[in-house]
Amino acid sequence: MFNMTKNVVANLFTKSSTRLYPFAVRGHFEGFRGTLNINIDECIFCRTCMIKCPSQCIAVDNKAGTWTCEAMSCVYCGVCVDVCPTGCLSMTNDHRQVATEKQTMSYQGVPKKKKKEAAE
Repeated sequence: MFNMTKNVVANLFTKSSTRLYPFAVRGHFEGFRGTLNINIDECIFCRTCMIKCPSQCIAVDNKAGTWTCEAMSCVYCGVCVDVCPTGCLSMTNDHRQVATEKQTMSYQGVPKKKKKEAAE
């Protein structure tokens, strides 16, 4: 009992070891990977991101010019961002929103024509 009283008195005069969450929000650490973002106008639909994705959540149709990502399957590892040759993929500093049903990010772009097709 006396040992506990000693701890209680000691804790009254020491700094709190936790944050008061709603009032003191901790910032993101360096290297934080938030949600996936794509600039569809720069995408060449090369399918490199789809091939390298470890969770296989990205689907690219280069003929139709569509790029889709299943947000609930993505592990936000950043491999797709690293291998993208045009740099159209990026990670934001925002957390993924809470969802009760499956979310799919779907974008429609203009497929780039190959040099042989453009010359004809």
